[in-house]
Amino acid sequence: EATLTSRKNKAASKKSKRRVTTLVVNRLKPPASSSKGGRKFNKDAYRPNPSSDSGKNKPARNTRQEKDSYQVAAFLSTLGLVSAATLATYFRFEMHAATEGTGVAAEELLASLMLTAGGAVGMEMWARWAHRELWHDAWWNYHESHHRPREGMFEANDIFAVINAPVAMALTAYGFWHEGIFAGACFGAGLGITLFGIGYMFVHDGLVHRRFPVGPIADVPYMKRVAAAHTLHHAEKYNGVPWGLFLGPQELEELGPEAMEDLDKLVTSRDKFLALKSQVQQAEASAKSQTDIQRLVQEAAVAEKKAKDAANPK
Repeated sequence: EATLTSRKNKAASKKSKRRVTTLVVNRLKPPASSSKGGRKFNKDAYRPNPSSDSGKNKPARNTRQEKDSYQVAAFLSTLGLVSAATLATYFRFEMHAATEGTGVAAEELLASLMLTAGGAVGMEMWARWAHRELWHDAWWNYHESHHRPREGMFEANDIFAVINAPVAMALTAYGFWHEGIFAGACFGAGLGITLFGIGYMFVHDGLVHRRFPVGPIADVPYMKRVAAAHTLHHAEKYNGVPWGLFLGPQELEELGPEAMEDLDKLVTSRDKFLALKSQVQQAEASAKSQTDIQRLVQEAAVAEKKAKDAANPK
């Protein structure tokens, strides 16, 4: 009898976890597609690839290990880039100025600061154009992997994450080794491209696609809207709009009230889902007996109903 009770409790625990998993999938399903938007979107992007393996004979992925690896790589690369950029900036202005004996040239410093900001904003504009005209056109063979379920740690689309690195390195190196306003502008542009790349990694790969946790970035209100806007891009409801990342909400605003309403609903839905997921994880972690797990089953059912009601207001 004790063994039978134990088996029933284990079955109830598995049922609870399946319910949570189902909620995860349902809450992140894209909205129904429509014909709105200015460019035809490739709707085959979400269909299974008939030439790919069905996955039955593939070993199970350790997604937790993948996220840990991504997180370590992201923070170490960011630490290294920021440290290198800080030292390069110091030597670029202080050491060069000491050699000339004239102090820091104000016009060079201003040019670097302006192009740092301009380089970052310009990268958003370039990414928006390239995403629409290249990634979903001539370069679709690489970008397509990003619109399909990922089968390993990496995808072909990751090549775009490093394609701008040589440009940034060349601009920074030229600006570092030369004097003058033009060199200072090149140095700043290289820094701006680098900063954009770091931000893109944390927001796009970390926050939106959850390849690694991003901590407090996920709690920033505007970043929540950025993440929701990019989710609408993958949902193809507006034929791919928004094409950019950080200014995605502004692209949706240009489409009208319906797009903004969808954005607001999605932000609310994601907030409810993440809150529920956190509560379930905490409850599972603190469960000390089968009685606690049974209580968790009931609490998850109630929370799931509230989340659905909140995501689908009448």
